Amino acid sequence: MRAILAIAALLALSGCMSDSQPEQPTMYLSMANGAKLDPQAAASMISLYRQNNGLGQVVVDPELMKVAEAQSTAMAARNKLDHDVKGPLAKRLNSSGYPATVAVENVSAGYHTLAEAFSGWRDSPPHRANMLANNVTKLGIAASYAPNTKYKVFWTLILASTDAK
Repeated sequence: MRAILAIAALLALSGCMSDSQPEQPTMYLSMANGAKLDPQAAASMISLYRQNNGLGQVVVDPELMKVAEAQSTAMAARNKLDHDVKGPLAKRLNSSGYPATVAVENVSAGYHTLAEAFSGWRDSPPHRANMLANNVTKLGIAASYAPNTKYKVFWTLILASTDAK
């Protein structure tokens, strides 16, 4: 009788466990499957990378988020990976009224997840240098999904500071 009760309890527990799946971290969610970019996860990931390289953290800046979103949207609309699709970064920052004293930008396309985009930037010397730029403290990041384009997902990362040099 105890064996039957033990088996019944184990079956009940295994049934409970199979219904709940662990939630996937946002950095692994595909923008091509309708996921929304988590800017806080991006800031944490990039800050940790910077800290591992002896640099300070970055925080999400709402104004930089708007500039990054406009760039990603423009690239997606034109099906073109290009830093200057909406004009040079300095001009875009100035026209938005953003008082950057230092600013760098990474753009990319074809990566479906934040983890993939980050890895691509980390493995590219110029993009890596931007993520490890001295004196940047703020971040804006965006991903725009365009299903009828070559790359599908267009990324923009802007790192900047408004502090006096």
